[in-house]
Amino acid sequence: MKLLLTYLTGVVFGLGIAISGMANPAKVLNFFDVFGAWDPSLAFVMGAALLVAAPGYALVFKRPKPIFAQSFKLPGTKLVDRRLVLGSFTFGLGWGLAGFCPGAALPVISTGNPSVLIFTASMIVGLFLARWMIATTARRQDAAQAN
Repeated sequence: MKLLLTYLTGVVFGLGIAISGMANPAKVLNFFDVFGAWDPSLAFVMGAALLVAAPGYALVFKRPKPIFAQSFKLPGTKLVDRRLVLGSFTFGLGWGLAGFCPGAALPVISTGNPSVLIFTASMIVGLFLARWMIATTARRQDAAQAN
């Protein structure tokens, strides 16, 4: 049942990405081009997503625990640190340069479009690179504290 619901959630998400135009990098890039061929339609997509998600979160968090997990997995801190800011900056930079965000790129992979394949490969390399950098920094900090 969990696998079926996960699949259906992915299908609904993918359809929403396709219908809204977020799978089209030109439309996304036009949204960011405020002084050129600006296309504000994605602002309405994001607003509609908030209108659906906000009540959904409110309903879900009224439950004592998720249906298919032992507990909610929420961030342990609300601290805005360098790691969060750099990650947000990198996400926005990639979205603005390529016209894809990870959520929109994944449903579009099946098209075989070379630009989305390059974006997705770059995203995966970036994820591994970030994990390696975090682990390396943690090891250096541990070594410095040991001395």
